[in-house]
Amino acid sequence: MRRPEPERGPAEPSARRSVAGRLLREPLLHFLIAGAALFAAYAWLHPELIGRDASHRIELTQDDLRQIAVGWLAQGRPAPTPDEMRSLVESKVREELLYREALALGLDQGDTIVKRRLAQKMEFLFEDLSALREPTSAELETWFAERAARFALPARATFRQLYFSPDRRGARARDDAAHARAQLASEPADAPAAAALADPFMFQSDYGDRELGEVAKSFGPGFAESVFQLAPGRWQGPIESGYGWHLVFVDSVTPPHTPAFEEVAADVRSAWVAEQRDALRERALDDLKARYEIVIPKDLAVSWPVAPEGAQTMAAP
Repeated sequence: MRRPEPERGPAEPSARRSVAGRLLREPLLHFLIAGAALFAAYAWLHPELIGRDASHRIELTQDDLRQIAVGWLAQGRPAPTPDEMRSLVESKVREELLYREALALGLDQGDTIVKRRLAQKMEFLFEDLSALREPTSAELETWFAERAARFALPARATFRQLYFSPDRRGARARDDAAHARAQLASEPADAPAAAALADPFMFQSDYGDRELGEVAKSFGPGFAESVFQLAPGRWQGPIESGYGWHLVFVDSVTPPHTPAFEEVAADVRSAWVAEQRDALRERALDDLKARYEIVIPKDLAVSWPVAPEGAQTMAAP
C-alpha cells in the first residue's frame, strides 16, 4: 500500500528565498565578488605576471638610484651621464641577480669569509644602536688619572750622524771614525769639516725628534739604545749599526713622560668613547649568547688524523 507523501507547508519556499536574499545583500560577498573581478581583469591585462614568484622581482627605487649616484660622486667624479647611469644600474642589477642566485644555491653556507663579513656587520650594527652620552670633563679627568700610563709619551731624540763605511775602508772603518771624533772634539754639529771626514750614507744625516723604536727600525736596536744614552752637545762614538760605524751628535733627548690632561684631552675622549663602545658591544654579545645553547668539547686538544702505515707523506718545504 503506497504511503501518502508529506504535505509541504507554503512557508518553506519563502524561507529559502529569504536566506538567499540575505546572502545577496551581505557586504562581504560583494567584496569577494569585486576582488575576484579585479584579479581576473589584472590577469587578463598582465598574463605574464600571474604565477611569478615575488622573490624573482628586482625593483630599483629612486633611493637606490640616488645611492648609486652618490657612490659614483664619492670617487671624485663629475655627475654621471645618462649612459654612465645606465651602466651603473646594469651593474647593480647584475650584482643583485648573482647575489640571489648564490643564496638560492646555498653558496653562503659554510663560507668563512661570508660568516666573518656578516659578523662584522652585526658588530657595526651594535655600534650604531649604542647611543653614547657625551662625557663630562670631570669624568674624563678621573678616567685619565686611572689610566695615565696608556698616554705616556716615549723618549725622543734629535741627532746627527756621520757614517764610516766598512765597504770602503775595510777594517780601518772604526779607527777612522775614532780619529775623526778627535778632530771634531770641539766642533759643532753643523761644522763644514764634519761631512768631509765621513762617507756618503744611503739615508739622511739628520734625524729630528725620533722615538727609540723609530731609530731602532732604521739603524738597529743596539745603535738606538746607545744614542739615547748619550749626553747632548758633542760628537761621540764610534757606534756600530747594521751598516757600519757612526759618529753621533745628539742635540736633545726628551725623556719619557706623562702629559697633562689638557694636552691630550681629545685623545682621552676618543679612548673613552672606544672603551664604552667595546663594553656595549660585549654586553650585546652576552645577551645574544644567553639565547643560544653553546656546546663545546671539554677537551680542546685536536687529534690529528694519522696516515696509515706505508702511506707516503709530503715533506714540509
